[in-house]
Amino acid sequence: MLSSHQNAMTGFANQRLKTLGLLGSLYVSQYIPLTFIYEALPAFAREQGMSLEVIGLLPLVALPTIFKFLWAPAIDRYGFTRWGHYRFWIISFQLLAIASVVIAGKLDLEGNFLLLLVAMFALCLWCASQDIATDALAVAVLEPQERGWGNGVQMSGNYFGAVIGGGGMLILLDWWGWRSSMLVLAALMLFALLPILNFRESRCQKPDTSQFVLLDLVRFCRRPQMWRWLVVLALFTAGLMMANTMFRPLLVDIELSMTDIGLLLGVASYGAGIVGAIAAGFLISRLGRRRSLLVFSSLRAICVAAYLLPALGATTLPVLYAIAMSSQFTNSMAITALFTLMMDKSELTTAGTDFTLQTSLVYLGGILAAPFSGLAAKGFEYEGSFLLAIALSIGSVVAIAGLVEKGHIHPNPPLATLSQQIFPKK
Repeated sequence: MLSSHQNAMTGFANQRLKTLGLLGSLYVSQYIPLTFIYEALPAFAREQGMSLEVIGLLPLVALPTIFKFLWAPAIDRYGFTRWGHYRFWIISFQLLAIASVVIAGKLDLEGNFLLLLVAMFALCLWCASQDIATDALAVAVLEPQERGWGNGVQMSGNYFGAVIGGGGMLILLDWWGWRSSMLVLAALMLFALLPILNFRESRCQKPDTSQFVLLDLVRFCRRPQMWRWLVVLALFTAGLMMANTMFRPLLVDIELSMTDIGLLLGVASYGAGIVGAIAAGFLISRLGRRRSLLVFSSLRAICVAAYLLPALGATTLPVLYAIAMSSQFTNSMAITALFTLMMDKSELTTAGTDFTLQTSLVYLGGILAAPFSGLAAKGFEYEGSFLLAIALSIGSVVAIAGLVEKGHIHPNPPLATLSQQIFPKK
């Protein structure tokens, strides 16, 4: 009997590991192309001679990551359930994203830059839509007590995808050029599909399809004190996004090669992000959600302040590596804590809608702040841009502290979630 119990426990542990591995692979696959757009493309564009104002506008091709909440209710409600509701959407959007990468690789970068931006916009659209289905699947398969670790795996997957899409792609661009690098990117995204192809999704209860689709968004926003939480989300990444957007062209201006930048930003810094996500998954269950979010966000704000150093002339490699790695380490910890709380606020029947609306606001603050980084750098040099980034980072910490003081952030996961009500344990 003991052996039977041990076998059951071993089988359960193996199933949870497979689930975490599946989620990790999905987040890797969607962050490879997104990080390429955020990280590699701005540095590559600067090397091609583009102005800081144009580079500051490049993140706008990621607008679908802001507005994806508009079609998230449709993904929650409709799908080809024979394949698995969210599994169908994940596979479909991933294949469309791969097609967009292949098309972009066939374009001449200098002569067809506008068409390239259109292809990058389409790529962001498919990746953002895949993210809706992936987040909903994660909310459904993770128990509340698993969400700290689950989001640690998610962020580790994000950063591993960032290592490939940011640093790895910069190195490939430097060695092999545009077209060959894009074909490698498409092949990696195709390979990342393998785990979801072997996954069997359980059926779950879906929202009432008789009501207007956008009512799901309205219901979420009308929850008590929700507007305070939405303000925190909008401010959360704005400061670091501003700092990161101008840090890349600064590295080009001090004459680092694409390979050097790729190793610094894509390998070392995102490698630190992977470690930060794992550390956060371990610490959240011990510190609690509330304390983790406040502490990790405060540490990140301190690291954003360090971006001033290279703008003031401290451009040795040890300084640059310390700044890049510490900022990504603490950012990974902070976002892991934030996403854990975002899952707590998502109901199972509208998981894609609830979680996507929250992530859209997180991206909104960052993407809208990015163009101001270029304008600030043009008027007040890099120092002005980084000072504005520091101010926004401090503002985010103040907003979080206000929620904590008023008791609007729970320190621990809810004891009974909607998923437990719909699928009670036997």
